[in-house]
Amino acid sequence: MKKTVRDIDVQGKRVIARCDFNVPMQDGKITDDTRITAALPTIEYLRDHGAKVILMSHMGRPKGEPKMEFSMKPVADRLSEYLKQDVVFVSSPAVVDDAVRRAAAELEDGQIMLLENVRFRKEETENDPGFALELASLAEIFVQEAFGTAHRAHASTAGIADYLPAVSGFLIEKEVKFLGSAVENPMRPFVAIMGGAKVADKIGVIRSLLSKVDTLIVGGGMAYTFLKAKGLEIGTSLLDEKGVELAGDLMREAEEKHVRFLLPADVRVAAAFDNDAASEVVPVDAIPQDRMGMDIGPETVKLFSEAVREAATVVWNGPMGVFEMPNFAVGTRKIAEALAESDAVTIIGGGDSAAAVKQFGLGDRMTHISTGGGASLEYLEGKTLPGIAVIPELRVPFIGGNWKMFKTISEAKAFAEVFREIPRNPGVRTAICAPFLDIPVLTEMFAGTDIGVGAENVHFEDEGAFTGEISLPMLKEAGVGYCVIGHSERRQYFNETDETVNRKLKKVLSESSITPILCVGENLKQREAGNEKSVVSGQIEKDFDGLTPEQAKKTVIAYEPIWAIGTGKTATPEQAEEMCGFIRETVKSIYGGAVSESVIIQYGGSVKPKNVKEIMAKPDIDGALVGGASLDPEQFAAILNYME
Repeated sequence: MKKTVRDIDVQGKRVIARCDFNVPMQDGKITDDTRITAALPTIEYLRDHGAKVILMSHMGRPKGEPKMEFSMKPVADRLSEYLKQDVVFVSSPAVVDDAVRRAAAELEDGQIMLLENVRFRKEETENDPGFALELASLAEIFVQEAFGTAHRAHASTAGIADYLPAVSGFLIEKEVKFLGSAVENPMRPFVAIMGGAKVADKIGVIRSLLSKVDTLIVGGGMAYTFLKAKGLEIGTSLLDEKGVELAGDLMREAEEKHVRFLLPADVRVAAAFDNDAASEVVPVDAIPQDRMGMDIGPETVKLFSEAVREAATVVWNGPMGVFEMPNFAVGTRKIAEALAESDAVTIIGGGDSAAAVKQFGLGDRMTHISTGGGASLEYLEGKTLPGIAVIPELRVPFIGGNWKMFKTISEAKAFAEVFREIPRNPGVRTAICAPFLDIPVLTEMFAGTDIGVGAENVHFEDEGAFTGEISLPMLKEAGVGYCVIGHSERRQYFNETDETVNRKLKKVLSESSITPILCVGENLKQREAGNEKSVVSGQIEKDFDGLTPEQAKKTVIAYEPIWAIGTGKTATPEQAEEMCGFIRETVKSIYGGAVSESVIIQYGGSVKPKNVKEIMAKPDIDGALVGGASLDPEQFAAILNYME
């Protein structure tokens, strides 16, 4: 879950928000302000919570030059009408200059300002760090609200996040929620409808969807390339000649993956690409050589609509015909009506599909209409969108128990019987990492609950002469969700090195969905010598060597003040926060702010019911790895309920 404007304090802060105000214009007037109204909830939230709001966007394609026909002034005027207050606008070809800086500095709480078209500067599309820094200098917080350009790594969509903490607005939150659920965890049956012209343009998303959907429907102009690949006559219909072979490959892939693949059964053909051209409906195996397909026919409408009625999730991208022409809009309208009448979650992937459902007056009957055509396609394809990647994940508190070499099987069962019945805070993620023999007991006892089970070690090889070790395949079959790696006692007593820790991390992250809990920390000698930070940063750099940003984000880091364990010394919450904050800065130096702000950092010192609340109040401490207190179900539950 991405961090949103709800998760930060914006009162009195200067907040710069990237919106998508690239609205259509005619004769200097806005002809469709949907993109403006889509951003209003976020703008109003920021205003009403006392932020000094600075908005930025692009419009048209000025190609790095200050062409005033693409000025944002009409948008400022329309925003003023909707917001019922004057929106400050400084017409600066430089986008950011001294006059703009003064205007931004003079904003009062609740005031709103709009910058000139960011694409008046060529540095915008080049993602120039200098221009990104100019934009960042105007504010203290960056809000990403432009999904339509989130697939572009530009200065105002991605580069600015190198200098400011980033969060999403409500529009981005909604896009990620619906498109993300379709990609990762759709309700089934899951149906995808693809239209448009060229197969090559959507090869990536179709191939990706074949691994996720139950039914794939192909209509519109691209359907004729698939029909051609089946050896059928398509007349003068639109043909992507380079895509014929690809189309054949995709149909074979669908068959191999047992995905139902639907193509038109009949089409409406015409002699010319003209609304007034005479037309007729013919079966797809009887298209005349001198006719072109313009729309799907009634049998196809029936076939596709039935698939929609059976679906629990439908994603639609691309019209079924030349819907801009009234005589050839029937098929697209009928499919839109089928979606509108469906009980399924219906997601419209922007572009022409969004234009079509709005043209037919059905927009308010869809679950979600994406504001980005190209961005939605890339998101569905599973690509990382630069403008989304810079937004950190919301850090949910995570408290884990580490039993070490305590509790027999019978003791583990007795613990679980008591612990699972104690009410716990549902807003805190919970897991118990236990000796290997206890794991089957705990997974069985905690089945159907939100209590996770983890291991306390893993080997980097799948099998071999490693007496007493346990492999990743064994842990996967045991059903664990977590694994402690590099614990201080394993480093101390079993000579665990950063090299072996790194191999274990890579193994777990690349070959499983298990969450690794990486332990780092300094001993008393290292702390007394003033080397605590160099020791910990060195561990992180070596342990994370070769990990991707996504793998780093999935890794929980547990800071263990080894110097305070069994020495009679105590780490204060302030000392714990100092080191956890330093760890976050170290991760930032390697992977950037979005990753460091997403990483869960636990405190692995002596955490008890009496001190957990103070520890968890620290901004860079997201949880705890609890030792002795996790052995008692009542004590551990009290720690988990620290907010009560």
